[in-house]
Formats: sequence, C-alpha cells, structure tokens
Amino acid sequence: MIDPWTSSEIDDYKQTMKDFGISLFRLDKLPEDPVPPRLFREGIVFGERGFDPVLERMRSREPFAVMSGLMPSGRMHLGHKMVIDQMMYFQEFGCRVFIGIADLESYATRDVPLDRARDIAIGSYVKNYLALGLGRKGLEIYFQSKRLQVKDLALTLGRKVNLSTMRAIYGFNEQTNMAHMMAPLVQAGDILHPQLKLGPMPVVVPVGIDQDPHIRLCRDLSQSFRVFNVLSVPEGGLGIFVKPDSDVEGLLVLARERIAKLGYLEFKMIKSYKALYVRGATRSDTGRIDSELSYLEHELGHNGFISPSSTYHRFIRGLTGEKMSSSKPETAIFLDDDPDEACRKLKRALTGGRDTAEEQRVKGGDPGRCSVFETMLFHTVQDTAEIERISSECRSGQRLCGGCKKEACEHLSAFLADLAQKRDMNAHLVDEYVMED
Repeated sequence: MIDPWTSSEIDDYKQTMKDFGISLFRLDKLPEDPVPPRLFREGIVFGERGFDPVLERMRSREPFAVMSGLMPSGRMHLGHKMVIDQMMYFQEFGCRVFIGIADLESYATRDVPLDRARDIAIGSYVKNYLALGLGRKGLEIYFQSKRLQVKDLALTLGRKVNLSTMRAIYGFNEQTNMAHMMAPLVQAGDILHPQLKLGPMPVVVPVGIDQDPHIRLCRDLSQSFRVFNVLSVPEGGLGIFVKPDSDVEGLLVLARERIAKLGYLEFKMIKSYKALYVRGATRSDTGRIDSELSYLEHELGHNGFISPSSTYHRFIRGLTGEKMSSSKPETAIFLDDDPDEACRKLKRALTGGRDTAEEQRVKGGDPGRCSVFETMLFHTVQDTAEIERISSECRSGQRLCGGCKKEACEHLSAFLADLAQKRDMNAHLVDEYVMED
C-alpha cells in the first residue's frame, strides 16, 4: 500500500517499482537538445508510466500538456521544487501547463478551510513558482473549488469506480470520511480535464512515488470511458475491440478507415467478437493506434481520453534523515525561509559522515545518505564538476562535515536570497496566471 497523504519514506524504490508495475525511466530516450536537467541525468527521476506518447511529442515538437497540483496545507519546501524543475524542462518543448490548487482535497484530508488554503497557495506556492521561472505562455493555475469542469468530471468518473476498488487502492475503511473518498476522483478530474479543453492529447504528470495510486486510478478511469480498446492478441498483431453493443460494425469500419491512414493495410474484422485485427502491427504500435482512435472518438462526440503518463522522482532526504515534509518543519528547508534560519537548520542536519573526524579521514563519508549533499545536488549547485568534486572529497575523507555544511550554507543562502528577490519582482504576475474559474 502506498498512501498519498502520509509522510512515510520508501525504503526500496526498485521493489516498489516491481510491486506496482512502474517502468524504469530511460534517460537515453530523451532528446539531446535541450540538455535534460540534473534530476533526469542523475536518476533522481527514476520511473514512469506510459511515457512514450509524451516522448514522441517532445521529439516531434507537437502539442502535449503537463499537469500538476499542489495541496495547500503547509509551506512549500525544496521537495516540492523538484516537480517545478521537471515542468520547466517540459516547457522547453512548448507544452501547455496546468496546475490545480487542491483546496478541496486539502479541506477533505487536512481540514484546511478554503480561504486559508487560498492564502497558502498564493503566498507560499504560486509566488515561488513564478520566482523559479515557471511563468510562461501556456501556464494556467486554478482552484479545484472554482473549476466546475473538474468537479463535474469527478462525478462522471465516479460512475466507473466502486468502494471495493477505492479500498484496494487507498486502504479506505469505515472511518474514512466521504469527502476524503471523493478527493481522488476530483484529482482524476484535474488530470483528465485538460483533454476536455484541448481535445485528446498526451498529458504527463510529474509526481513523487507516493502519488502513484492517483495515477493508477486515473489511467484505469480514462480507459473506462473509451469506445475502442487496443490489445495485443496471441496470434500476433493488435486487436481493436469495440466496447459499446450498438453500431458495432459501423464503428469497426470507421476504425479500419482511420488506421489505414497510418499505413496499416491488412485487417480482419469479426463482428461477433466486436473486433478488428490489425496485421503487421506490434505492441510498440499500440500507443500510436490508440491515439488515432482517441481522435476518432472525439470526432464522434466522445471524450476519447488518452491515458495520462507519469514520471516519478525520489524523495529528497529530510534534514533529520526521513522524508522532507511540511508538517514536520525540522525536516525541511522552506523556500520562504530566512537564509540565516535555513542555515541553522542545515548545520543541525543528519549527514553521511562518520562518528569522528579521525574515522572520516580514514574511511571517508557517504554522500549518498547525506541530506546536506542532496540539498546541493538537487537544488543549489548547478555545476556538475563542482558536485563531483564535493562527492569525491567526501568519499576520500578529504572533506569533513563541518566544512561541508559551511559551504552548503553559502550556496543555500545565495539561492534563497535570489529567490526572495525574484518573488518580489514577479508578485504582480500572480493575477495573470491564476484563473478564477
């Protein structure tokens, strides 16, 4: 069980990927230009679901969208910034960006009033998003409570899921309030509603692995509302299956005409099976054919949702060694921290050093389990050669934790001071990007 609402750490990412069917993220598949940011190069973004349709759009520079959300129950910290870094990379390819402020979820799961959630969202998140550089053409930020389209879609999606499924995915029980149970459906409405606005389109959702239950539910729901289903068949090729019971032959004929335009010419239709078999197509063609059929469904008046994609990043190590969390201030560096206060916290942080300076000089430290090193690696030191030097000096015993913390504080102070200045410079842009409906 992965719980999106707790602060539990993941002990074994590889095992979790295996347990839940998450694919390894392949850096070598990304376009070389622009150069992927360090989060991708260092394997911090480690997993994905259904990313190939988005990848094809990145390569061809065709439209796709990025969807993310924030739950305004606490201040924004460095762990939250990792999603923004990914979104800014995707923006380099001209995608549309949607950010849903999950004020309904915050109320349902954390009892945060909507007016308080609004203050947190604007003051601690949106202003930092713009200061970090997310504000560009195609960015849209909205509140769940204000967007009727999201709430209506959540109710519609609820027709295709029952209590047993929600219990299996989320561990809900008799004590779970109904607003909490509704929150995942609202989030599915968030993820899918860009396709109501833009038509069928690949959408990628960058998340921490704790949010995977929402992705699994949403991908299942998107397929539940499709007219066509594309599957590999034992005898080879792909099968296109019609879900409705009416006008089966007409739908199969339309599918054949549409798929023939992609260059597939050998078909076998079996009306009694509600199936059209595409000879010569392979499993790797599934996404291409499925996308084309989604456009057809849209033309016929259906939603034609393309299943959303996702990327997964490792949690940044909190200052105490556990996951960084807004609800545990001692674990986190907040983006609106005063630099002096942030440095005081960093100097108390758990490191990968030895028990004594003498032992560290002999055996070296371990930057792989050091929250101070991760702060520099993930966020404040952009020069790869410098990061490699810091890591090497730590492992060899040349670098002791006291000196390293002092250097890390210099980088962190410069980062936070610059960010504060940019928050002030860009504060007037909030109304430009935050939609009120």
